[in-house]
Amino acid sequence: MKLTALTNKHIALGAKMVPFAGYNMPVSYTGLNEEHHVVRNSVGVFDVSHMGEFILKGPNALALIQSVTSNDASVLSAGKAQYSCLPNETGGIVDDLIVYCVDEQTYMLVVNASNIEKDWNWISKHNNQGVDMKNISDDTSLLAVQGPKAILALQKLTDVKLADIPYYNFVKGTFNGVKDVVISNTGYTGAGGFEIYFENQYADKMWDAIFEAGKEFDIKPIGLGARDTLRLEMGFCLYGNDIDDTTSPIEAGLGWITKFTKDFTNRTSIEGHKTNGVSKKLVGFEMIDRGIPRHDYQIVNAEGQVIGKVTSGTQSPSLNKAIGMGYVNTAYAKADTEIFISIRDKAIKAKVCKIPFLKK
Repeated sequence: MKLTALTNKHIALGAKMVPFAGYNMPVSYTGLNEEHHVVRNSVGVFDVSHMGEFILKGPNALALIQSVTSNDASVLSAGKAQYSCLPNETGGIVDDLIVYCVDEQTYMLVVNASNIEKDWNWISKHNNQGVDMKNISDDTSLLAVQGPKAILALQKLTDVKLADIPYYNFVKGTFNGVKDVVISNTGYTGAGGFEIYFENQYADKMWDAIFEAGKEFDIKPIGLGARDTLRLEMGFCLYGNDIDDTTSPIEAGLGWITKFTKDFTNRTSIEGHKTNGVSKKLVGFEMIDRGIPRHDYQIVNAEGQVIGKVTSGTQSPSLNKAIGMGYVNTAYAKADTEIFISIRDKAIKAKVCKIPFLKK
């Protein structure tokens, strides 16, 4: 298994470590529920250095990104970031990612840990215009400092005015004495905060400084377990669960990042999904009767007919009720539609609801 530069920190803190995307990662420290509430109410730190980072440079970098991603990266200027996906040739999704515009000829793509090699090969296959590509994943550490108090803690470590960085924008600046750190107002929790990218050699220094700066806010390390419950409350997709090589961006409710004003991989087919409609849609749902939905549980109608399957589910710590996402036949996708989750051969009542589950 691969290790992040901070693995020994997690072990020393008593984290429960699990294999994830080929890495030895902390799933929890003091318990999922406690860690979840820390992020919602104060500030927590995730080591997400397993994520992948690619640098694309050159006069044709934007053209390559435009051809392989669904969103319109031409609207980006230096310091702006964009959520997007890599469509495949059969109507599904290679991966979802964030595109960072460093300058008009330099971009950073941040991809999922489990798809680093797959994404690299996919983009490389389409690189017929001589774009300089560099995979910096193994040399880069990434800390997601999330929660309403994150800005107060992090501001102590930089002269960059964090309050002036809008959502999905970033600044390259000096942080904790280290130059050229990417400070990004992005995140996967809906709780506010920043993601900090830097070279591995500074990992211990950054971790220690952030925890010292956040001490007055009772800052805590947070594992992947709470990361999953936090993102699910916001209705954020997880690759491999809610989206994959077989799910269309339109089926997944990602039409908002799919722009037909430009050409991209399999555009015609995906545009057909939007024009002609799709047979299934990704929906959010909450349980009415008692039961926790889990990945791959069947979704059935009142007559017991299978109409879909659960892709993600949990007991929401913030809402104190069970929630989930899943694909259902389009006829059952409207909010407040009654559906049933098959849990241990029993049909447990639920209802379709709008996401995010947690309203700000």
